[in-house]
Amino acid sequence: MQINMPFRPVAVEIRRLCLPFFIDYVPAGFPSSAAGYEDASLDINEHIIRHPSATYFVGASGDSMIGVGIFDGDLLVVDKSLKPEHGHIVVAEIDGQFTVKRLILRPKPSLEPVNSAYRPLPVSDDLVIWGVVTNVIHGLL
Repeated sequence: MQINMPFRPVAVEIRRLCLPFFIDYVPAGFPSSAAGYEDASLDINEHIIRHPSATYFVGASGDSMIGVGIFDGDLLVVDKSLKPEHGHIVVAEIDGQFTVKRLILRPKPSLEPVNSAYRPLPVSDDLVIWGVVTNVIHGLL
């Protein structure tokens, strides 16, 4: 297995976009009368990007990763500076094809989908890891 991250990044302009941020969390259960005060502003990039020079975004397609909340059309935030470890969700290249799967290193290396409709992919020495998925962005509408 090769952990190699050769990229030719596309230059992008990073601009700060600070939006209102309410410090209180919104309950997913019963409403809270204490919430509702704007306390600060938030730049979402500061929360989802740990290593800007090593991070890229890629779209997901298919349904092999629905068990971890990755759905068709989602936007994945991928950090190529992180060392891929057992259990991480990674973007990988195997046999010239790109895929997003859970990296399994023991007892035998494989790329595992998180949907029982799919089978794990055995890996060989030509596996290339392109980065670790750190966040998933998907819309509700």
